[in-house]
Amino acid sequence: ETSVSSSQNMDDEYEKFIRRMNPPRVVIDNESCKNATSFFVKMLGQVDSANKQGILLEVVQVLTDLNLVILKAYMCSDGGWFMDVFNVTDLDGNKITDEGILEYIQKSLGPDSCFASSMRRSVGVTSSTNHTSIELIGTDRPGLLSEVCAVLTNLKCNVVNAEVWTHNTRAAAVMQVTEEDAGGAITDPEKLSLVKKLLCNVLKGSSSKSREAKTGVSHGATHTERRLHQMMFDDRDYERMGDNESAHRPNVTIDDWHDRDYSVVMIRCKDRPKLLFDVVCTLTDMQYVVFHGSVESRGSEAYQEYCIRHVDGSSVKSDAERQRVVQCLEAAIRRRVSEGLKLELCTNDRVGLLSDVTRIFRENSLTVTRAEVSTRGGKAVNTFYVRDASGYAVDPKIIDSIRQSIGQTVLRVKGGGGGGEEDAAARSRFLFGGLFKSKSLVNFGLV
Repeated sequence: ETSVSSSQNMDDEYEKFIRRMNPPRVVIDNESCKNATSFFVKMLGQVDSANKQGILLEVVQVLTDLNLVILKAYMCSDGGWFMDVFNVTDLDGNKITDEGILEYIQKSLGPDSCFASSMRRSVGVTSSTNHTSIELIGTDRPGLLSEVCAVLTNLKCNVVNAEVWTHNTRAAAVMQVTEEDAGGAITDPEKLSLVKKLLCNVLKGSSSKSREAKTGVSHGATHTERRLHQMMFDDRDYERMGDNESAHRPNVTIDDWHDRDYSVVMIRCKDRPKLLFDVVCTLTDMQYVVFHGSVESRGSEAYQEYCIRHVDGSSVKSDAERQRVVQCLEAAIRRRVSEGLKLELCTNDRVGLLSDVTRIFRENSLTVTRAEVSTRGGKAVNTFYVRDASGYAVDPKIIDSIRQSIGQTVLRVKGGGGGGEEDAAARSRFLFGGLFKSKSLVNFGLV
């Protein structure tokens, strides 16, 4: 262990020396492009094959976490150098002029940043003693999210931040919770053990046919969205693409560029926020390096092309590997697809709020396809994508009834009725929210 630590320290010192000789450069240009802000990220002499893939993910992650929309991007890295160009706007389609945001990007990616030397160990890792991070994955079923929240409320735990995804009959969530009384992380080992046990029982449900459920608890959390991709990738959700979804899959193909020994990945799909992050994240976790890439949004369509090799230097070798890469990228794109009506909730935070809201959704025959939960300055700011349990558009009368129960000014409708071509596929799936009180919830005495 001592020799490994010494070797790592020597590597870090060498990287610091290289960085001083060739510091990374970030150039921000608000003049060249009429409709977007251009960011040029350039590094020389310090990018080796071991961390090249991580650097691209980190750059994309910084821009994505700021909710910037990437309209075009060009990526090049070869022979120990790395250069990316991104044309971005804010969510309203405007150039980035906020000095705070521009300064943050400079500090995160420029000469004073530390991201380049940390890529071998982790990407986007954050840790905190202010909350406990809970990771959940299991078979989706009616009422699951409501059950999970009810268990946490019964154990006097408050959900302060959470992200919930559902895909191919599987559900995954990363939740940050605090003690109701102390307001910090859960430190009692016995309570942590009880939290894991009860949540695992909820995920397993009463069906003997349910696939494996997993519950993890820690005081440190990987970047939430990347962690969700990793969890569902490890769960092999990409292998269960239903036949009823085949007509709506993204168009992903892989060709060989024999002269350069690259595999060329081409993607065409409906454009949406964070699409680039989802693709680069998946390629990184599959141990592929992007040497060249081009990304462009044209109206509602997104076009992406990547020249990749595996970290061992080889291109995609077999039809089986090719099929696996295609399936994994299709799954990565679809996991975050927002189906249904978008509802935003904003009110004073309190213990049990999320449990009450999801229970009301369930009692009104709504399912939740995706959820984002956050707490800002004592305020709960939550986003839910909901649809009728049958897969059809949500009845406006049901939404009016729910808003009357929760509060007209607390819960607002932000999206259309969703549906369309995705409705038929959704009718055969059970998503978070459910219609009836589940047996496992009753057994816990929580309803």
